[in-house]
Amino acid sequence: MAADYDLLVIGGGINGAGIARDAVGRGASVMLVEMGDLAGATSSASTKLIHGGLRYLEYYEFDLVRKALKEREVLWKLAPHIAWPLRFILPHHKDLRPAWLLRLGLFMYDHLGGRKLLPATKTVPLDQGTYSKGLKKLFKKGFEYSDCWVDDARLVVLNARDAADRGADVFTRTKCVSARREGDHWQVVLKDLSSGTERAVTASVLVNAAGPWVAEMLRGVVGANNSSAIRLVKGSHIIVPRQFEHDRCFIFQNGDGRIVFAIPYENDFTLIGTTDVDYQDDLGKVQISQDEVEYLCKAVSEYLETPVTSDDVVHTYSGVRPLYDDGAKDAKAATRDYVLELDAGDKKPAVLSVFGGKITTYRKLSEHVLEKLKPHLPFKCDEWTDQDVLPGGNFNVLAFEEEVSALQAHYPFLDKAFATRLIRLYGTDARSILGKSAQLSDLGQLFGYNLYEAEVKWLVSREWARTAEDVLWRRTKLGLRLSEVETAALDNYLSAHLAELVGTAA
Repeated sequence: MAADYDLLVIGGGINGAGIARDAVGRGASVMLVEMGDLAGATSSASTKLIHGGLRYLEYYEFDLVRKALKEREVLWKLAPHIAWPLRFILPHHKDLRPAWLLRLGLFMYDHLGGRKLLPATKTVPLDQGTYSKGLKKLFKKGFEYSDCWVDDARLVVLNARDAADRGADVFTRTKCVSARREGDHWQVVLKDLSSGTERAVTASVLVNAAGPWVAEMLRGVVGANNSSAIRLVKGSHIIVPRQFEHDRCFIFQNGDGRIVFAIPYENDFTLIGTTDVDYQDDLGKVQISQDEVEYLCKAVSEYLETPVTSDDVVHTYSGVRPLYDDGAKDAKAATRDYVLELDAGDKKPAVLSVFGGKITTYRKLSEHVLEKLKPHLPFKCDEWTDQDVLPGGNFNVLAFEEEVSALQAHYPFLDKAFATRLIRLYGTDARSILGKSAQLSDLGQLFGYNLYEAEVKWLVSREWARTAEDVLWRRTKLGLRLSEVETAALDNYLSAHLAELVGTAA
């Protein structure tokens, strides 16, 4: 008897969503299950960069850097609403890496990755002009180079949406409680954590993309006795009021060999991160420590004219990276590349587990997963995800402002800030959210800032949002804007109308 699904993917982070999208696009029947919200853990806690990883060159990870650099412009073209270029300023610190070494690293960075649209590196003065504002006067020279920004949580959701639009079944708040081999397929028991009900499904192949829970999933659910070693490393970020007026990002070197980014964030804020701390505690209660807060404040205050203190912090977030344990002494030196472990011997149904990985390389990881699974799945096409844009991304990468203007022309009641926010989050899907509205009141209840009922309905019916936290911190970043009272009102609205809103899903 045929299995219910060719492929069952466990884990709704960026790797799981990317694998599900790629597989269903090749003709496989796919189910994706996530025990919490999409991007509810590590995949919404990154530094939100599509980058090659300049510092990885020091650890001779040239293949990883090359692979990541090549993905920058690919992902930008696939999702020009949620991804865009950024210019980074790397100040030369006379007591740390010498200028010649920085130039060499940036020369390699410019030439390893097939850069076409992103501008090249250049030397810039830091004691005059735009970039001098905010920095201490002792920094005279720096290097400006290119990488890209991405809204990490939205990248996950859009991959899941595209997978669902192509026929995949996507279930959040659904936990895989057991998986056992029976003949040529997997017998899997899933539990709906909202209702407490359980059901059984069968699948030909399992993909374990459970992130920090990958080893636990193998041992406790799948029943595997051996697996690759995993190293859990916590990375934390702080958000403070905007520290400089220009649109460049800073990458600061520290005396401990690490680097810290200071990035313009959501117009009025600066995002500072990240840390690298080995983590052994409860994966359900990951949070920044006071030591990490102080570390990040001290790191940027070494460079900024006005010191940053813990009193300036308006929000924090932390995530645990499920790195492959390569035996590195320090967490900062552990490889960020991914390792794929396939168990498929003796004609038994296959399970493939994903260790490590980065937001930047998720698409290539997905391709490599499906290459390994080719003998076990009914593919009907070759690699395709480098060409088909993600939902809302069907416009030219250089035409973002034109999209904003076109939305305002069609909906004159939108001011520039509101229209920009909608295009940044939803791209061309913004028109589907606004529908036939002719004035702001047509968008329904206002929850705060410019978040209206029409947008909330879209997020529930089309993007699996279920709580105020889902809406305010993963689908949008309006948690930085809404008060506690407004947040509570949104939660109450969702509690009262959730069944109705979920029922409107396409």
